[in-house]
Amino acid sequence: MNVCSESLLLTLHVKPIINRMKRYPIFLVAFIFGTVILQGCKDESAELPAPNEPRLVFKFVFDSTQVRLNNLGNLATLPANHGAQSPRFNQMSAHYIELTPNQFTQIGQGAVLYHNAETTAGGATAIDFSKSNPVGNNETFYSIPLKDVVPGNYDWLRVSLGYQNYDIDFRYNLNGTNYDLNATVASFIGYNTYLSAFKIKDSTLVVNANKPQGFWAFETIYNVSSGQSAAGATTVPNPIFATSPIPQGSCLVTGSFTQPLVITGNETADIVVTVSLSTNKSFEWMENSTPGYFEPAAGDAVVDMGVRGMVVTTNQ
Repeated sequence: MNVCSESLLLTLHVKPIINRMKRYPIFLVAFIFGTVILQGCKDESAELPAPNEPRLVFKFVFDSTQVRLNNLGNLATLPANHGAQSPRFNQMSAHYIELTPNQFTQIGQGAVLYHNAETTAGGATAIDFSKSNPVGNNETFYSIPLKDVVPGNYDWLRVSLGYQNYDIDFRYNLNGTNYDLNATVASFIGYNTYLSAFKIKDSTLVVNANKPQGFWAFETIYNVSSGQSAAGATTVPNPIFATSPIPQGSCLVTGSFTQPLVITGNETADIVVTVSLSTNKSFEWMENSTPGYFEPAAGDAVVDMGVRGMVVTTNQ
């Protein structure tokens, strides 16, 4: 039954009332009938919610079996006297997202979709970590209405990574006995990050300062420690470095779409972009003890915590 039919039934119900109102002026009776009919026949479409607009959705996937690359996007092996392991990722955050039409497009000349908040609270301009949005495996880290994306064909994606949180294994020797344990690492791989305080796993570390790329904090069931890897030591794969380089010290990872992303401006459904990051032996250290085991108490020193490649797919 439509709303106008309902109004006719309502009119039948009020007819006895109108009969009792014959002693009232005719204009009052007309007002009552008009109100009933207008309310009953109002446009239902005005009350229906607008359909959700299609969006461009970005999701992270962490893959320890993906190929391990160096800064130039070539296959990478471990240097002599280095150890490495594939961390078990908990979270990752992005600082910047750009769609790039081709290998000659310079940074900032593509479609810049996202740039996280920055601050000078620590002196120099830095990523404001308090405004970051860390997410887990297969979770959305950003989305934007497709109507706000410049139409075009895009071959490459650039994502500036800011923060990682993962679990690793380590060995500790106490009085001649080896104990194989695990720890949680929070590492900051953006160009510069302002940290007030942040949670590693269960513990919170207060910093209130800028930290350059490569700062990390390490939590075990026994204690919390922190450190800094050397400048330029963080791997940031960019297969198009020769034609479109990235600034030194940034973590602007570049990866190709397996098939070009096509934005027409006439999309009617979401486009999901899966950003698969290689975590293949991405936690690397200089060996000073038993090969193959990370033993920080025995002098093993962290040298690299960067990701090892990026493959980008869509549901198009």
